[in-house]
Amino acid sequence: MGDGIGRYRGTEGRPSRESRLAQWLRRRGGNTDVEDSQREDLLLAAAAAGLPLAPAAHPIGYRCSCERIGCPTPATHPISFAWQTQSTTDKAQIQRWAQGQPEANFITATGMVHDVLDVPLEAGQGALARLLERGIDVGPVAEVGEDRMLFFTATRGTPEDEDEWWPCALDCHPETMDEHPGLRWHCRGSYVLVPPARLPGDGDLAVAWVRGPEHPLPDPLTLLETLTDACAKYAGENEDIDHHAAAWPLGR
Repeated sequence: MGDGIGRYRGTEGRPSRESRLAQWLRRRGGNTDVEDSQREDLLLAAAAAGLPLAPAAHPIGYRCSCERIGCPTPATHPISFAWQTQSTTDKAQIQRWAQGQPEANFITATGMVHDVLDVPLEAGQGALARLLERGIDVGPVAEVGEDRMLFFTATRGTPEDEDEWWPCALDCHPETMDEHPGLRWHCRGSYVLVPPARLPGDGDLAVAWVRGPEHPLPDPLTLLETLTDACAKYAGENEDIDHHAAAWPLGR
């Protein structure tokens, strides 16, 4: 189809276990020069595509490296409070960060160059298949563990009038995303993890590219209807499951 999926996905439509990210994660314990080079290459590829990056916390088992008790977003938040001004695409700076903080995840600040439409994984997988079947240009796409899928798009714009900004607060703050299980629109004032990134837990939960950053950023409105429909269908199916589960003991 020429969509570039083959670079990151297996023939069954699932993330390839032989991707560079997967290889990096499997060998992460050794912390070799090869691993660091692969991680750095993936980060620089994202920056070269225009995604501004900044260092983020990383997991220590189920805990966050920030050591904050009850951290609400373990291993998924920026290290610095100045992450919005710190975020950059500068190759030399990203190399310094990557080499100086070999365990760190990285975030990309949204609303400057790009936005991110963040949906439940199951809904996103169905929507992605439909979008590609219809020949719609889809930009970079990443999976976040077993829960979410990120569709990277062009930003809503950078109007001269400050009052015309669409702040992410109108959707949700990064710290309150659990309260927004459907579609989340990350724009000005928000961020997402950028691959490669590791998530808390015992397994190999990670943030990985499904379609890489070499794909041009699309207008978000070309994806929005399909993603919204997929999220509504996903919510309805899960509501039916919850109702059946709740009613089951009463019918026994």
